[in-house]
Amino acid sequence: MSKNILVLTGSPRKGGNTDKLADAFIAGAQTIGHTTVKFTTADKNIKGCIDCQTCFSKGSACSIPDDFAKLAPLLEQADMVVLATPMYWFSFPVQLKAAIDKLYSYLISKRTLKIKECALLVSGGGSDLNTFNGIVESYKLIADFLKWKDEGIVIVPGLHDKDDILKTDGLKRAEAFGKSIV
Repeated sequence: MSKNILVLTGSPRKGGNTDKLADAFIAGAQTIGHTTVKFTTADKNIKGCIDCQTCFSKGSACSIPDDFAKLAPLLEQADMVVLATPMYWFSFPVQLKAAIDKLYSYLISKRTLKIKECALLVSGGGSDLNTFNGIVESYKLIADFLKWKDEGIVIVPGLHDKDDILKTDGLKRAEAFGKSIV
């Protein structure tokens, strides 16, 4: 069965390691018939949630006008969300975190998304996999809280320069992971 997969990227570096990682996953998922949409949060102006609790009061998910209004319809159409991100200080970069925070609008307004599954693709400079524990645990807590099934995690460590991922098996693993989504 074909799925609508929304890939949220968090890197402000265009064409960088995380971008390539997301594209490899997308290529794999598309080869087996899934529909994918890539939404680059770093290109958007998404402000953090201020807990005003006026969600959906002005016709869109967040009553504060910003680019979350472009993301909300994509979230509503998605069966699966993939977070493709670099690790910043053991967690998500602010560009992606702001989008994640605004998922609160669906909770506060008791609106159900049809998303049932999620995955994490993460790259980072640290070579010790333990340095990824913070972002992985945050991701797992988000998935558990939203009752999304974790379909898997791909971690590509030791990446500093823009094309370092080309020196790893990360792109092959991401593409194979995309092909494995059923």
